Amino acid sequence: PRPDWKTHITLPVRFGGMNRRWTAGLWMKKGFVQGRYGPLVNRYRPMGIDLDGRIYIPVPVDLAKKHHIVAGHPIVAVASRSAERARAYARGGAAAISVLTEPSRFGGSLADLEGAAGATGVPAMRKDFLVDPYQLLEARAAGAGGALLIVRLVEDAVLVEMLEAAAGLRLFVLLESFAEPDLERIGFLLPRAKALGLDVLIGVNARDLTSLEVNPTRLAELAASLPSGMPCVAESGLTTPGDIRGVASRGYRLALVGSALMGSVDPSGLTAELLAAGREEALRSCASA
Repeated sequence: PRPDWKTHITLPVRFGGMNRRWTAGLWMKKGFVQGRYGPLVNRYRPMGIDLDGRIYIPVPVDLAKKHHIVAGHPIVAVASRSAERARAYARGGAAAISVLTEPSRFGGSLADLEGAAGATGVPAMRKDFLVDPYQLLEARAAGAGGALLIVRLVEDAVLVEMLEAAAGLRLFVLLESFAEPDLERIGFLLPRAKALGLDVLIGVNARDLTSLEVNPTRLAELAASLPSGMPCVAESGLTTPGDIRGVASRGYRLALVGSALMGSVDPSGLTAELLAAGREEALRSCASA
């Protein structure tokens, strides 16, 4: 049973290289969640991620990060800019659009997610510090087709509960890892995810969760430990077609690209360029295998 009050969950996460406890305020009161979000859960048709026939798909990230504060009418402008960027990424061939929703540290919101989700036929993915199934309900209510789960933030029992919730809400999940133990835990969870009929992506993030610095060798170091037969995602530190070709040659079949696309004057064109580079390398690697 869930508590009937607003509770705070404190997680051992450090930001900016400083030891601190990150406190996530979650509305856990069942009546509040159902009253606010319940009628919206079926508002959008669920959109699972479509990988059929695609060998390599860059996935843009963090629509809200650089467009959260806009002079004049920030709430309206955020939704508008998010939708604008989402359409540009979709035109470039993105398989999904990742939207940062964490408000206190990164300036995101569920409004940004809703703006992106309603803008295209491409599924939007909630990117946040998700630690409870209610946050998946929030994501689904905002129109998300998927959610990113950082496996080291919660215990296995909670992860299983969140996978079950995602399956019930018809969301795909990106299980994000940072080290070998994370991938080992994911390996143990995959049979349960498959039994649920859940669409699962496996991610390796090159950005350190403690310092937020990018480790340029992590993607290569963990490539040999990727689960076989699963679509694996290279995350962070990818800015050029050469970077994409590099991770594609190591078995990653998707990429989560953020800063390069957010800073581009032609995000649609850059998305297509990265996609073409990854597909070309993946085809070459498959042909030579």
